[in-house]
Amino acid sequence: MTENAKRVTILLLAGFMGLSATAAYARDYKVGSVVIADPWSRATPKGAKVAAGYMKITNNGATPDRLIGGSADVAPKLEVHDMTMDRGVMMMRPVKGGLEIKPGETVELKPDSYHLMFLGLQRPLAKGEDVKATLEFEKAGKGDVTFEVRAVGAPMGKM
Repeated sequence: MTENAKRVTILLLAGFMGLSATAAYARDYKVGSVVIADPWSRATPKGAKVAAGYMKITNNGATPDRLIGGSADVAPKLEVHDMTMDRGVMMMRPVKGGLEIKPGETVELKPDSYHLMFLGLQRPLAKGEDVKATLEFEKAGKGDVTFEVRAVGAPMGKM
């Protein structure tokens, strides 16, 4: 490889790395003192009426706040749910009063734990699409976010 070709390759790699960092940053949102990081969901089968949403929420404020719900362009209602196992049976229930995020703490909404439920899904979610939503917090108010739809059964993290 010539010296010139090496320089071009290094510049291209640096550019791609910069774009990757920008794309990752673009999935963080701020609502008042609350930061929402990497909202995502899974693709759903045809006919599904619900989907789940996941993210990390950090409260940078001095007082507790609560995620109390919201809406999405594909579902009229978002509810905060918790998933637990009881004698081998999965139980999913709404979190009454919303999910508390204490000052200085991060709460992760993830599979098999706290998550958002998109209720009344109007169409299936497809891998690779973005779903626009509005999250509602008790104190921070409402804020718009975009959920990245990943593959059916996608684990946490980018897929």
